[in-house]
Amino acid sequence: MLIKLYEENPNRREIDRVIQVLKNGGLIIYPTDTVYAIGCDALNVRSVEEVCRIKNINPMKAHLSIICNDLSAVSEYARMDDATFKLMKKNLPGPFTFILNTASTLPKIYKNRKTVGIRIPDNNIIQELVRELGNPIMTTSLKDEVIEYTTDPELIHEKYEYIVGVVIDGGYGGTDVSTIIDCTGEELEITRQGKGELIL
Repeated sequence: MLIKLYEENPNRREIDRVIQVLKNGGLIIYPTDTVYAIGCDALNVRSVEEVCRIKNINPMKAHLSIICNDLSAVSEYARMDDATFKLMKKNLPGPFTFILNTASTLPKIYKNRKTVGIRIPDNNIIQELVRELGNPIMTTSLKDEVIEYTTDPELIHEKYEYIVGVVIDGGYGGTDVSTIIDCTGEELEITRQGKGELIL
């Protein structure tokens, strides 16, 4: 199913249709402030495993990431000190993934690495979905060798319509990934420089 949503004013009925898919354990593809991404209800372990299978991610080895709608939600699922909180407050919402230590509320699949990536994208469509769902959304970018298949929502739908429940057409996507900042060590480490320029 291909659903068109406008970032300025996402249609309430269409948002509800997407939420229903997520609540039923379905997968969705959606725009962010960087690239299109694939995800699911972050607390539905079976759905998270399915996303990992599709993207060929080993959850025992890879960092898994979730989208939260604000910093108070982040504190429910990850641990951060005051300095990290202030840094995130300066830079979010934005094209960043902050690696933090997991809190006990996340399912076991996230605790294999004891860390979780946190995203709060500057995109109203995905923020609205997270708000309405009431849970974070597990997220991984839809990067592909063929750029058109990850930036053009109609081509994305053509490729993934039998794999996911919904592809959201939020306009053409970007090609730059998020900047990853690891906050779990004694010092901050930018492990991938992407679209975001970190403000310290």
